[in-house]
Amino acid sequence: MLGSSSLEAIPRLDRRTDLSREAAAMLAVLSVSLLGTFVLFLLNDLLAVVPLVAFLAAVGYGWVTQQDVTARVLSLIATASTIAILGLITVFIFYRAVPAFRLMGARLFGFTDPVTVLGVSLPAVETFWSTGSNTYSLVPMIWGTLVTTAIAMVIAGPLGIAGALFLAEIAPPMVREVVKPGVEILAGIPSIVYGYLGFVTLNTFLFEHLRMSNLGSLFLVGLVIGLMALPTVVSVADDALTSVPASMRDGSAAMGATEWQTTKSITLPAALSGVSAAVLLGIGRAIGETMAATVIIGHSQQLPQPLADVFASTETLTSLIASQYGNADGGHMSALFAAGVVLFVTVLVLSIGARRVELRMERKLGGEP
Repeated sequence: MLGSSSLEAIPRLDRRTDLSREAAAMLAVLSVSLLGTFVLFLLNDLLAVVPLVAFLAAVGYGWVTQQDVTARVLSLIATASTIAILGLITVFIFYRAVPAFRLMGARLFGFTDPVTVLGVSLPAVETFWSTGSNTYSLVPMIWGTLVTTAIAMVIAGPLGIAGALFLAEIAPPMVREVVKPGVEILAGIPSIVYGYLGFVTLNTFLFEHLRMSNLGSLFLVGLVIGLMALPTVVSVADDALTSVPASMRDGSAAMGATEWQTTKSITLPAALSGVSAAVLLGIGRAIGETMAATVIIGHSQQLPQPLADVFASTETLTSLIASQYGNADGGHMSALFAAGVVLFVTVLVLSIGARRVELRMERKLGGEP
């Protein structure tokens, strides 16, 4: 969509490129038609197709006659549209979650017994999750998400960085040419495939041979998600390591350092930003993973007893939404949106925290105060 900011950008384009009257008219048609499409879409009017067709026609005409200007305007539209769409999605999620927050208040994070967290007393709930009594507490799902994410990152973080170091620094070229594409293919396999394989193989093995009392434990979900995130961490971290200039390695070798000393003291610190991004991507995939957790987990909206029992079954925020949205309505649907808000805020806080840690380490390794 093209808002007022993009309309203001048109005169700037005119000054820079000596815009002709024909191009200015074309840009005006683009702006008006796109704005009309957006407004009619929000009004749920089928006539939105008319300005959309006019927009596409103007783009086609502009691409043939004024390709340079059209490409700039399309880039501006794509950027503005991305920001606006993500903003509208965020507003919609929070708006739909408001009834649940009004209904439950602090009890949305309440336990079955009153507890005090950081000096704040949380009121108790009769049961954690009951659509019959319109009671919705997200505590079991938040706990399940945190535990499965922690288990997944214990697996994917160290193994992913070690795998990337092997591919980038140790493996012979022939091995790298075979393994690297294979890892990238594994990263693209749909998550439900990993979930199904984990359910029919690991789940059965743990239940039959280790005599576990539950199917679909938190440990198994974390294990499968960790294995699923592993190719992403390896691939992105390997790209970061291989992007370090060869001259840095050559300089270290000229100083008499061994290959491992060069890797530990030169290559890894230089690629720290990219390696951190790889781990961050892995955490994001672990927290937001839906289908693998939905297939495996036992869907019990209760806290494990005892709480630290990772072999018990409970629920995660994503699996809760995926398994119940089809039958939800009213307060139940709003509670699922509240779960989405908690997930959204959790990922946002983790991303900001990880970014701050990354910047601090970059300043420290770079010698900045």
